[in-house]
Amino acid sequence: MSDRFCRDLPPIDRQTLQRLLREGESGGWNIQGLGPLEVRGECRAGRLLMAHGAGAGQDSTFLQRLRDALAGVGVQTLAIEFAYLQQMRREGRRRPPPRVDRLVEELVQWCDSVSHRDLPPPWLGGKSMGGRVASLLAARDGAPGLVLCGYPFHPPGKPERLRLSHWPLLACPTLVVQGSRDPFGTRDEVAGYALPGTVRLHWLEDGDHDWKPRRASGRTQAALIDEGAAAIAAFMSAHA
Repeated sequence: MSDRFCRDLPPIDRQTLQRLLREGESGGWNIQGLGPLEVRGECRAGRLLMAHGAGAGQDSTFLQRLRDALAGVGVQTLAIEFAYLQQMRREGRRRPPPRVDRLVEELVQWCDSVSHRDLPPPWLGGKSMGGRVASLLAARDGAPGLVLCGYPFHPPGKPERLRLSHWPLLACPTLVVQGSRDPFGTRDEVAGYALPGTVRLHWLEDGDHDWKPRRASGRTQAALIDEGAAAIAAFMSAHA
């Protein structure tokens, strides 16, 4: 596992973090008691607190490219890393994530740390498992909005195990950006779900879980990431 995301980050406390955010600073820091945070882009369309997937951190190629694309369309991303993945880096071996309710509580701490009355409230979101954690927190405590990239509607090959029981409680604007052939929820499968009226779906044609299309489609992952980023920026701007 690469440690590019968290390598040599200066340690700061939460009070210093809030000052830097109010001053419009971007960059990476190691937040006392929480872990690494990367702030990228200017807040023109909004601020997005972004969590990672179960097996890959914020230094995955997909998330790096997505944050670049979002910065280009005016979405400031605040990329965080859960404690279990930090432990994976220290130990140099893989481990499963903890119970999802523990991740929700971690996300609460991150949300409190990047929030301030002088700043626009952050939307919650993430890739795959990170999006699920964000949606659970939004269903429980509310949120300005949600951005779910490759939502894990069900485990691959197990369409009967839906992860939608909390969705009726989602009252905030919610955008799901999903590859049309994502094994965690294809377009045909999701068409049969009863989703709340607050939810909008943006389908990336022929994309998989990382928004990679097949070569025969004539499309590229880069193009789908740019399309997804543009959809996110437009949705956040429309609900500012």
